Amino acid sequence: MGRVKVWGSVILILAVCAAGVWALWNFELRWRPKTITKHQAEITGLLEASGWVSSGGKGPKLYMVSYRTCTDCIRFKLEEVPKLVAKGVDVRIIEIARRDVNGMAKSTPAERATVAQLWLTRDWGLMERWEKVPAEAWTAPGIPPADGDMGRMAVIESGRQLVERLRPLLKDNGINFAYPTLIWWNQKGEMRGCACEKRDTYRFVRRELGA
Repeated sequence: MGRVKVWGSVILILAVCAAGVWALWNFELRWRPKTITKHQAEITGLLEASGWVSSGGKGPKLYMVSYRTCTDCIRFKLEEVPKLVAKGVDVRIIEIARRDVNGMAKSTPAERATVAQLWLTRDWGLMERWEKVPAEAWTAPGIPPADGDMGRMAVIESGRQLVERLRPLLKDNGINFAYPTLIWWNQKGEMRGCACEKRDTYRFVRRELGA
């Protein structure tokens, strides 16, 4: 009988420990950003050379790779970007017009025109105007078309190649590229990143950027 009690206690302790480990992973560890230690110079160069639009903050830089109709990107922009901007973070958003997949269009002519214009002008105000209008209703007023313009389509292609080049570099650092992908430098100067699709990741971004 005593042996049964001992084994029962051991099993109970193991179960509690397992539950604690699972809870730590589920609520904390799985959402933490990764420290980027490989290909730092190449990743930084790709980001800096891209057509980002900046909030103009004087604080730490945060790069965000996004596309217009990405639900998770829209949520992050609505919920988190204003907080970061208020704290002086230099939010740099890189909009992409995605490639077609199996003959299915993943962007519209108006989207391609606007993305090209953003890359060429780095106009934060244009991005804000674009996002205030439902994607399907946006007509890119006053913006030259990208379709049929070799120069502007080359800009669109640069965005697509940026994503293709980032994917393997980030994967080597344990980050599976998704939209939005965020990359920044924390207060220790470490290069950090995450595919921040879920709200659970936001608190880490805010904390590390002082927001």
